[in-house]
Amino acid sequence: MNSKVSVVPPPTQTPPATTRATNVSIAGGLVGVFIELYDNAVYGFVAGTLAVVFFPSDAPATSVMLTFLAFAIPFFFRPVGAAVAGSWGDRVGRKKVLLTLITLMSLSTALVGFLPSYGTAGVWAPIGLVLLRFVQGFAMGGEPGNGNSFLAEHAGDGRRGRVVSYANAATFVAMLLGTLFAALLTAVLSTSSMEAWGWRLPFLLALPLGVVGLLVRRLADESPEFAEAEAKGEVTGSPLKEAFASPEIRRAMGVAIVLPLLNSSGYFVLFIYMPTYMKEEMHFSSLQGLLVTAIMLAVGIFAVLYAGRLSDRVGRKKLLSTSAFVMVVIGFPCYWLLTLGSFATAVVGAVLMSVCFAGTNGVMQVTLAELFPTRVRSVAYGVGYNLGTAIFGGAAPLLISALIVSTGSTWIPAIYLVLTSAVAGFTALRIRETAFEPLKR
Repeated sequence: MNSKVSVVPPPTQTPPATTRATNVSIAGGLVGVFIELYDNAVYGFVAGTLAVVFFPSDAPATSVMLTFLAFAIPFFFRPVGAAVAGSWGDRVGRKKVLLTLITLMSLSTALVGFLPSYGTAGVWAPIGLVLLRFVQGFAMGGEPGNGNSFLAEHAGDGRRGRVVSYANAATFVAMLLGTLFAALLTAVLSTSSMEAWGWRLPFLLALPLGVVGLLVRRLADESPEFAEAEAKGEVTGSPLKEAFASPEIRRAMGVAIVLPLLNSSGYFVLFIYMPTYMKEEMHFSSLQGLLVTAIMLAVGIFAVLYAGRLSDRVGRKKLLSTSAFVMVVIGFPCYWLLTLGSFATAVVGAVLMSVCFAGTNGVMQVTLAELFPTRVRSVAYGVGYNLGTAIFGGAAPLLISALIVSTGSTWIPAIYLVLTSAVAGFTALRIRETAFEPLKR
């Protein structure tokens, strides 16, 4: 009799065969993410010009702070959008909500391009800007929970990290497009022309992009996970109430607030705030600041895609914790490279941080989608994630600008990035690995 124990390896997950309908549905999810992130990010790319157009002041730093205040305020409206649109998505399906959100986002962004300046309309100009930013905040609040749930549910087991990382890469592509567009305008237009009418062009581009996104999303199929839950009568009539009633889901929502700290702070500090920081604090030209951001984004696209694929093999937890703790180590040295005044060293420091950030960004959204069951996934994911983003992300440029003015230290962004990375890293160590399990039902 053979005394050796036969060890049978665990069954491997076999990704489902893709069909044209599945690919079209995934494309529908991706194009919406691309357009909505372009619409949101373009504000940061021309923030320096918007400060002059909408918030004229004798103190440039004050104008920039007011501009980022207008940027931050709508982020506190994002949890409302997540609660409303997420509940709707869990009741009637992801697709209908995604069509509505892309329409709201594109129209509100395009209308910013039609706003009068402070010199023409006085205080009504910044009021109009803030009101449109509120609409953007509502739409952006509903997008992560619905959009990334839609992608994860279409992906199937074994390739969720790869598929959802396409959405993360789409955000980088969207930001890259906005950065290059802003850089082109900065290079070919004079300062007076940029302030007079050039700043409007990136916003107006949102309208044709929105039409394309709406058409593609209309071709997508509803999420198979939601369709199955609906067919079995498992759709709840009060998803938000059910989410808060369950201790398990409340704990998962708490994780969704804290775990993306590096994702939130890194996105806004590294990409949205970076051009303004390099110009105002490091005294680079506007074009140099935009080019450094563009290079970071170009590298980040490939790093994000690799991180998503890698997480399907080694797990989400390992990548999230490693990326966060590496950022703790390299954050200060990389920002030191920015202070040297050399474009080349600035690129090196920025790219290193971008690659490290991609290790978190490429895995974060699929991890959050895997925390929640189908019946409350959109709303619980969306509310938790957007609460954290509002507190630690949307307010980051305003907080950092204010701290730099009050302390005189240009190291504030590095400190903020390192602290949020440390918290995110320790949180990642405490989560359960979900990469190798089916989505919760």
